Amino acid sequence: MTKYVFVTGGVSSSLGKGLTASSLGRLLKSRALRVTMCKLDPYINVDPGTMNPFEHGEVFVTDDGGETDLDLGHYERFIDENLHRDSNATTGQIYSAVIAKERRGDYLGKTVQVIPHITDEIKERVRRLGAKEEVDVVITEVGGTVGDIEIVPFLEAIRQFRREVGRDNVCYIHLTYVPYLRTAGEQKTKPTQHSVTELRSRGIQPDVIVCRSEQPISDSLKRKISLLCDVPVEACVSAVDADPIYAIPVALHDEGLDDIVCRILRLDGPEHAIDISPWEGLLHRIAAATESVSIGVIGKYVNLPDAYLSVIEALRHAGFAHGVKVSVELVQAEEVTGMLAATLDHLDGVVIPGGFGERGIEGKIAAAGFAREHEIPCLGLCLGLHTMVVDFARNVAGMDGANTSEVDVRTPYPVIDLMDDQVDIANKGGTMRLGAQPARLRSGSQVFRLYGDEYASERHRHRFEVNPRFRSRLEEAGLACSGISVLDDRLVEFIELPTHPFWIGTQAHPEFKSRPDRAHPLFSGLVAAAIARARSRQPRLLELDLDFDAVH
Repeated sequence: MTKYVFVTGGVSSSLGKGLTASSLGRLLKSRALRVTMCKLDPYINVDPGTMNPFEHGEVFVTDDGGETDLDLGHYERFIDENLHRDSNATTGQIYSAVIAKERRGDYLGKTVQVIPHITDEIKERVRRLGAKEEVDVVITEVGGTVGDIEIVPFLEAIRQFRREVGRDNVCYIHLTYVPYLRTAGEQKTKPTQHSVTELRSRGIQPDVIVCRSEQPISDSLKRKISLLCDVPVEACVSAVDADPIYAIPVALHDEGLDDIVCRILRLDGPEHAIDISPWEGLLHRIAAATESVSIGVIGKYVNLPDAYLSVIEALRHAGFAHGVKVSVELVQAEEVTGMLAATLDHLDGVVIPGGFGERGIEGKIAAAGFAREHEIPCLGLCLGLHTMVVDFARNVAGMDGANTSEVDVRTPYPVIDLMDDQVDIANKGGTMRLGAQPARLRSGSQVFRLYGDEYASERHRHRFEVNPRFRSRLEEAGLACSGISVLDDRLVEFIELPTHPFWIGTQAHPEFKSRPDRAHPLFSGLVAAAIARARSRQPRLLELDLDFDAVH
């Protein structure tokens, strides 16, 4: 029977429920268990797709086109499983589904209420994952903090879950914060006690308490938490700040988190003995890196790094693959124009990420041009590809005033224009070109070499594309359209400059498919080129061998 783990949080938001849940998922997979994960979000938006990144960080896109919470990115990176739109359920989705059923008459005239109809819908979403995926364990993170009014239906739903599927099939993990008061010179457990009391008032007794803190939790504090919160001492787990985040699974394993969870769920047989040596090998490679490269991310949401979370992690993964430390420098696009050399020349590589709207667009175009002219390795993602095309059209192909019609509808050369199937769309949510789309790569191109295949499938999230009316003129000027959509043989998926060390753009978001132990080919290629640039400016390192082809 499928087992279920529910992860709740108390005291404060941003404690790391997603990372804790992801790390547990990694540990359970290391025990030869089949694992999937999901997130229950209390906001009323149907999904985060229409949210400003400053509100909710990046929107993570799944293969099947789901616009989901950024925690699903952590889930995929840690457990190395492709999730889908059903892996993220929001209050908006839950109520929409219940109201649709009521309108159809599914409830046979009954009064529709939070209990049982909303809670039943929540439980059904979780059960459906277990049945659909045919997994051993479903790990569900409940967004928000215990005590928030908006998560009460979710807590009630997971309370009912154990009664319905059996005590041995459910484990409740509660993440709390144990602060250190410098004036008192000690850690305080009172916030944890209050948080657990609040959870218990909702009918849920946690099986495991994970204590987030800046310093390890002493054995005496564990005993105190155990006594006052009614959990075994061994179920009080210390979770100290970790760098890199990929050290968290090993740290939690050393604390016995996976052992206690498996005992609770009756999954502690010899067939599920753990082997975390591959993950420890990854950490060893990370720690062994001595050389470093600097990569600039030219964005408009740089005041909130979570807006580019997957991009930053993909860059780090590429560094792991090449045995170097990647120093990510977030560069405000609006401040680039007019001070290009001072802002960009010291960098070993540049990423121009996705985004929407006019703000910062000229800075991104200028950055693409500076990287092109000064042979700085550059990778453009979605809007990043658009800015590279605009730069090339203006400054190489002789199209003065070229632009994207997203910014300037009166441009004489709309080299980037709205896709035909997007013209008549009024509703913004969930209507872009979304999810995995296949592309055919041009033989002999840089992207063909990086992927090592004629085809590539990447996740998309966009409305605008390279205007096919100008494609031939751009190619005649030297821009290679090196990847074209398979389904209609029309959409430009990849561009590159064959005469440049690495000047590649993709209409997709490849950052969503990168893994810590399997770097994405495009990011790996960028970092390889950045290493070459860094070494070319340090002659004493030239004798070190760089295998540029070792990118996937």
